[in-house]
Amino acid sequence: SAKCGACGPGYATPLDAMKGKYCPREEVVYLPCIYRNTGIEKPDYLATVDVDPKSPHYCQVIHRLPMPNLKDELHHSGWNACSSCFGDATKRRNRLILPSLISSRIYVVDVGTDLRAPRIHKVVEPVELFWKGNVANPHTSHCLGSGDILISCLGDPSGNGKGGFILLDGETFEVKGNWENGEKVPPMGYDFWYQPRHNVLMSTEWGTPKVLADGFSPADVERGHYGRRINVWDWSTHAYVQAIDLGKGSIPLEIRFLHNPDAAEGFVGCALSGAVHRFYKTEEGDWAAEKVIEVPSKKVQGWLLPDMPGLITDILISLDDRFLYFSNWLHGDIRQYDISNTRKPKLVGQVFLGGSITKGGPVTVVEDKELQRQPEPFVIKGKRVPGGPQMIQLSLDGKRLYVTSSLYSGWDKQFYPDLVKEGSVMLQIDVDTERGGLKVNKNFLVDFGKEPDGPVLAHEIRYPGGDSTSDIWV
Repeated sequence: SAKCGACGPGYATPLDAMKGKYCPREEVVYLPCIYRNTGIEKPDYLATVDVDPKSPHYCQVIHRLPMPNLKDELHHSGWNACSSCFGDATKRRNRLILPSLISSRIYVVDVGTDLRAPRIHKVVEPVELFWKGNVANPHTSHCLGSGDILISCLGDPSGNGKGGFILLDGETFEVKGNWENGEKVPPMGYDFWYQPRHNVLMSTEWGTPKVLADGFSPADVERGHYGRRINVWDWSTHAYVQAIDLGKGSIPLEIRFLHNPDAAEGFVGCALSGAVHRFYKTEEGDWAAEKVIEVPSKKVQGWLLPDMPGLITDILISLDDRFLYFSNWLHGDIRQYDISNTRKPKLVGQVFLGGSITKGGPVTVVEDKELQRQPEPFVIKGKRVPGGPQMIQLSLDGKRLYVTSSLYSGWDKQFYPDLVKEGSVMLQIDVDTERGGLKVNKNFLVDFGKEPDGPVLAHEIRYPGGDSTSDIWV
């Protein structure tokens, strides 16, 4: 990146980000911390955590930025500028965009003035999204090469499902209106990724906001309140052009293209079906998907249903497009697959970090197609960890995988009541990037059960210099 003379934020290529000498090791990370549904009447906050092993504050929260409102449900975050703006020297990656899943507020946080002590720069009130875009429940935020910020939404202001988008001005952070054109909009929204070289944006579907807000009922899947499609958009016209149906009850969540901007393929993880689908451009020029990984459900007693899915909730791809990672929030494991052959991913690493099927818990596994016995409870530094692995983030060099255990407060409360009482954790897994393989770093634990205002639910992880789930190359 030093060669470019007039560079913007990020890196020229994914491999520059991964291997270049200009790519420093992460020293701090940002995590939204959520109090909604915990019984503690405090605002959510953005935590800054020191992850530098040489620091005296290693594994400690060094700063907390509380939001000015209660019950926002901070969730995912994105940048005002990233590698999509690499060629523009006028841009800086100095604002973190924090959409609130439930309140529909968007916070713009200044991380440029002091990256160790962020401060609020601007608040976009929900009414702005309601009036200017007829959308609500913002989820994923990506910076665009144009300098604007694109945010996907789950629904409309009444809590119904609606897969629309909102555009923010990248300088003023004013709401410009909808990104999408035309009358046709998917029935639900969630995550998205774009690939301009193939003139495409892909979005996914979680569920109807007013239905999922306070918990999960299997009957709502039957009623069609949960998603099943990858939605395909024309990047240049912003028109909704195709739906790829992955099947009833699949619930496709996180979607990732390969990082190589020429690649016309990627992967999506389906929460309820336990499948990972590879999506790809066909010879005809439209898009299709094929199932390439399936995590079999386990037959159980003492749980909500007789079959327990893995519940794939987060997936990511290493910057060299060699490994795919995902978390099974209910089964309790994180997996690493070699995707050198994208059509035939090969399991090369797996660790168990809690989950619902641990030995001695309320759930008995009566039939398991993968394991011989129920895993032991996960204990680190003397703490038995509640919940299961959920959000994951990979270091730029691919050698460290960070993990948190909270999914979303309404579902945490239902599936892991102890998690809500004790708070979530952040863990770190060492990755073998040569042969594949995962190993828990036993010296790394951030226990969000010990926060000053009581246990809190920490969610998604971001580095100040960008990471493998926020940067898109154009």
